[in-house]
Amino acid sequence: MDKIFRIAALLEGLSYLLLLFVAMPIKYLLEDPQYVKMLGMPHGMFFIGYVVLAFLIRSDYKWNSRQFMVILIASVIPFGTFYVDKKYLR
Repeated sequence: MDKIFRIAALLEGLSYLLLLFVAMPIKYLLEDPQYVKMLGMPHGMFFIGYVVLAFLIRSDYKWNSRQFMVILIASVIPFGTFYVDKKYLR
């Protein structure tokens, strides 16, 4: 299950970066919301998967409350899931 969580963290992180740094500028600078619509739903699914998997593997990794909160908050910070992968999953 931990390999699946690492993949989910990678996909969530990449989709978030694409949404923030590619789709959003195109939406507001070029007035084309198409990319936000295309990337929004997959990112939402990856985000939900990341959070659900974090809850499922919490006991396997024996994360305390503080560590678990860092892992959850990392999903809303750009590059946060990459930090989680390096610090908590390897």
